[in-house]
Amino acid sequence: MTLRFYDTASATVKDFVPVRPGEAGLYYCGATVQGAPHIGHVRSALVFDILARWLRFRGYEVTTVRNVTDIDDKILANAHASFENDYQGDHPREPWWALAYRFEGVFGRAYAALGIEAPTYEPRATGHVPEMHSLIQELIDAGHAYPALDDSGDVYFDVRSWPRYGELTRQRVEDMQDAPDADPRGKRDPRDFALWKGHKEGEPATASWDSPWGRGRPGWHLECSAMAHKYLGAHFDIHGGGLDLRFPHHENELAQSTAAGRPFANFWLHNGLVTYEGEKMSKSIGNTVSPASMLAEARPLAVRYYLGQAHYRSVLDYRPTSLREATAAVERVEAVLAAAQHSGLSVSWEHMDVPEEFVAVMDDDLNVPRALAVLHETVRAANTALSGPEAATAQPLVSAIAGMSDVLGLLPLMSLDGARDADGAEHRALDSLVQDLLAQRAAAREAKDWALADRIRDQLAAAGVVVKDGARGSEWSVGGMSLA
Repeated sequence: MTLRFYDTASATVKDFVPVRPGEAGLYYCGATVQGAPHIGHVRSALVFDILARWLRFRGYEVTTVRNVTDIDDKILANAHASFENDYQGDHPREPWWALAYRFEGVFGRAYAALGIEAPTYEPRATGHVPEMHSLIQELIDAGHAYPALDDSGDVYFDVRSWPRYGELTRQRVEDMQDAPDADPRGKRDPRDFALWKGHKEGEPATASWDSPWGRGRPGWHLECSAMAHKYLGAHFDIHGGGLDLRFPHHENELAQSTAAGRPFANFWLHNGLVTYEGEKMSKSIGNTVSPASMLAEARPLAVRYYLGQAHYRSVLDYRPTSLREATAAVERVEAVLAAAQHSGLSVSWEHMDVPEEFVAVMDDDLNVPRALAVLHETVRAANTALSGPEAATAQPLVSAIAGMSDVLGLLPLMSLDGARDADGAEHRALDSLVQDLLAQRAAAREAKDWALADRIRDQLAAAGVVVKDGARGSEWSVGGMSLA
């Protein structure tokens, strides 16, 4: 079966034909590091991690780019609030760049805990200002951008100059909301969006760069266009992100890139949102869920399974029982592999071991729910074979289970008997478990969830693990002997 994906721009499922034969270029929107991640952020990263793994399985040389937006209105506002409050926490009176760097680390630890592979490139917006200047100048020269009419130093994209504006979300300019990113007095049209934001009184001097239009900083949409072009070229295969980014962010990315003569992405893939018992998650309602709280409740294996089990385009609903259900489901897979290994069978696998039915449904717009159905059917068959008189006949089934689990990123998070047999295996196993908890505790502290951080510390203490916090982070020991 041909590999096919749903393209948001055309609203159709299309055959995947790479820009360059044998290669696949994927750009997806990463974190705006203004605060700690919520599970919507992590779900999106997990979706595109599975996509990258599948493209590699299908034989493509994959280049992935996940950006970090480390300069933004919200980052400056949150840093300013920390100065105003002068709170007595771990990070009092924090400059904007330190806040951004700190929360970038929180995101990174959440990704790593769930086995989300590091992208090929993870560029920061602040490291690509010259590329942004080049794109702005190209748009001005082409008549699609202009310096602000009020001498503020802003530069805007002229949406009415580009007839294709609105093509991603199939909207007319007249029906769109005004762009809220700058004072409209400097705009030709209130829907024109900022490519460059002139430095304003009261903003930190460090949050601005010299430019042909005056000191300032890049607009949010501009950043992704410039970075995608640098690492993947003018024309690449897939641009991804959460459904909430379609407008205005992705619409504006597409407009400014194509108006500058860059073909940009062949496919736009958008993952669905996460709800809480059918309701939109909201801080004001108090129904948000953080990766740290999920990892405190369940193993990384179960959290990854839960976040990846729905079709990527569908809504993923979180309920208080969700992680228990995910744990029960994925530990059945883990148990059969452990039993097989205990019986002397191998959990190694080859490309040919992955069932054709699994391949077919994954090729069909990355249909993970149907792929998991194939996985669980194979688990049931393997359990039956392992309980029979000729357990060795289960080997093909075991290899198939291992292959499917590995492709979905589950196998590396599993604990199988005998998987570690080198000297010091017990210490390494214990260190792995404690480090997971310390990462959860660090994320909770950075999110100012002190109650959760204390619970994790108490949980470790109850098991005889002593945690010592220092300048290098947290170290742990048992019986006075450090194993960190």
